[in-house]
Amino acid sequence: MAPALRLTLRIDVDGHPTLGHGKIRLLEHVASTGSISAAGRAMGMSYRRAWLLIDALNNQFAKPLVETKPGGGGGARLSETGQAVVDCYRAAEKEATAGAEASLTALAGLVKGPSVRAS
Repeated sequence: MAPALRLTLRIDVDGHPTLGHGKIRLLEHVASTGSISAAGRAMGMSYRRAWLLIDALNNQFAKPLVETKPGGGGGARLSETGQAVVDCYRAAEKEATAGAEASLTALAGLVKGPSVRAS
């Protein structure tokens, strides 16, 4: 049985890596948990690392992707722009995967068996 392959995307802006599956997953975790800290924990990263990634994303887009609540209670949510970015990325991922189906099938036949980590 050939291993399952998964295509992932990375979006570069002016030659700089801007958006990939990890940052999208972080945004999705913020949306589901309402917290940057909880989103980071869900991905096995520190609050600081999660916050720095969110801050970088907020600064790379015309409008912030994540909005935070001020004060001790904290909390965060995706903005409309943030949800649009996630939706566009996921749609592009599906389109790219569909377009690459034949090549992925061919590659799967060439990859060594179970020792390869596929997701």
